[in-house]
Amino acid sequence: EVQLVESGGGLVQAGGSLRLSCAASGFTFDDYAIGWFHQVPGKEREGVSCSGSSDGSTYYADSVKGRFTISSDNAKNTVYLQINSLKPEDTAVYYCAADSKIHILVPTTPREYDYWGQGTQVMVSS
Repeated sequence: EVQLVESGGGLVQAGGSLRLSCAASGFTFDDYAIGWFHQVPGKEREGVSCSGSSDGSTYYADSVKGRFTISSDNAKNTVYLQINSLKPEDTAVYYCAADSKIHILVPTTPREYDYWGQGTQVMVSS
């Protein structure tokens, strides 16, 4: 059974940092596309950082470029999202997602992913 469990969210002041973790079980990250998404109430879930295309590229949303970094530890089967220079507008529930299909381009939309974690809340105070 594929499972994803996020952790690392919390309340931080603007300008601070967090590292979100996504621990996987039931599959190996190496074989899957991986994405981090965020969602605020009343809005659609949107991709912030995704990887796993045939060309090995990584996607970052314009709003997070230079501040967010996706990485992985294959030995721990865990993917991370390092978030620096946090802004109040980063406040959201953050989800990690995985998909086993082969993607020519980096999948960046929720409908391209089959597996989801439960989410972790990030709140940034001004």
